[in-house]
Amino acid sequence: MTTRSAKKTGQKRNRTLKTQLLWWLIPTLVFVMMGALWLSNHQLRNQVDIAYDRSLSGALRAIDHNISTASGGLAMEQPYLMLEFFELTANGSVFYRVATEDGLAEIGHPDLPMPAEPLVSGEPRFFYATYQGTPVRVAALARPMDPPLYANKGGRVIVQVAEGLDTRQAFLHQVLVRSVERDLAVILISVLLIILGVFMALRPLVRLRQEVEGRSADDLSPVSASDMPGEVLPLVAAVNLHMARFAAQARVQSQFLDDASHQLRTPLSVLRTQTAYALRETDPQEVRTALLAMQEGLDRAVRTTNQMLALARAKDASLAEGGFVPESVDLVDLADGVIRTLLPTARVRQLDIGLEAEQRPVVVQGADWLLREAVSNLVDNAIRYTSPTGEVTVRIQADAGQARLVVEDSGPGMSAEDIARACVRFRRGAAGKNKPGAGLGLAIVGTIAEILGARLVLENRAPLPGLRAALVFTLESTPDAAMRH
Repeated sequence: MTTRSAKKTGQKRNRTLKTQLLWWLIPTLVFVMMGALWLSNHQLRNQVDIAYDRSLSGALRAIDHNISTASGGLAMEQPYLMLEFFELTANGSVFYRVATEDGLAEIGHPDLPMPAEPLVSGEPRFFYATYQGTPVRVAALARPMDPPLYANKGGRVIVQVAEGLDTRQAFLHQVLVRSVERDLAVILISVLLIILGVFMALRPLVRLRQEVEGRSADDLSPVSASDMPGEVLPLVAAVNLHMARFAAQARVQSQFLDDASHQLRTPLSVLRTQTAYALRETDPQEVRTALLAMQEGLDRAVRTTNQMLALARAKDASLAEGGFVPESVDLVDLADGVIRTLLPTARVRQLDIGLEAEQRPVVVQGADWLLREAVSNLVDNAIRYTSPTGEVTVRIQADAGQARLVVEDSGPGMSAEDIARACVRFRRGAAGKNKPGAGLGLAIVGTIAEILGARLVLENRAPLPGLRAALVFTLESTPDAAMRH
């Protein structure tokens, strides 16, 4: 039950983009259109009232023009046009009333409703009311009597015209039905257009999904961004960037496997042969000789494996997300630690190894383990290629813009061709033909220098024999270079 509930919850949360857009757009559109429909119907009702009120106003003015108080009483003459108006609107139940404001004189239909607020002279007032149980629209007008009756100089005449609402409501209902039908048709068409627009706008995403799903497992080529909307381009760029990183990591892994199979096949075959030879021999001295040869072969295989792993790890660091987190590394402390680690090897060869630093500390931005691997390879190469009783010197230099870690030895040095191709994997120079090693030391250093934004500079010492290998850091650009790689 819990699993099913989780699945149902996941399905509810993972709604498609089409569903989300339609759930947002269609209800909003319907709400807005219904509001517009209500507003248009309200305005239509006002327009109908204005149109019908004009007829009431005309009748009101016609009656007012035919009121007379000159005879000493209230009199009214109904002209032909006013009678015709009444005849044309007789089906609408037309009522009229003319009276003095005090109610002493009155003509027409008595007790027509008055507005709730007092009338202003000369301004007609329109309002809804009920007369004799019939809803009516009433127009009322007040004006001063001229001449006044009963010596009442402040008296006014009230003129009222009322019309039944049957004809007006029928016309209004007819117009409202047509308006609602038109607005509903507009809403329906708008909803259909929105649905069609959403489906058309999201077709590039469907094509993108189909293109990615239809690819083979080893197809890591960039996804085409043609015909993609601008909002989707960042997604396509991110997918392509991720695929490029994955392809680069796949190349590193493939290269490591190729290197491992190439470099370890021969040592393992030799070890197998030596093991078989040792098992056949009965002479203890011959067995010891075979075991020593096996130990030497194992040492070479272990060193080669470690170097290949270091190279793969360095390349993997350059491909990781964001490169690596730069940290402050003191070159003096780092070089001192490397020298102390390799000091037993140097003593076995009776080498004079030392550290020279003009100042302390000399700080660069980078990764401690990468720098330590690079410096260890430089110092190890110097120890291996320097003749017994020779010298190896690690020198740290710094000026306003650069920091240099220099490893000098008194060995045979390198030719110009070897220096030019020093960072090629598994390539060994003329001086290393008879030395143990796989030709990966400088390749590792070159890769790490590139990752850290530094430069590897190789040059022969002159006039003294030996090689000078330097890692040169540009202090201002080191953090930026580390983040870039």
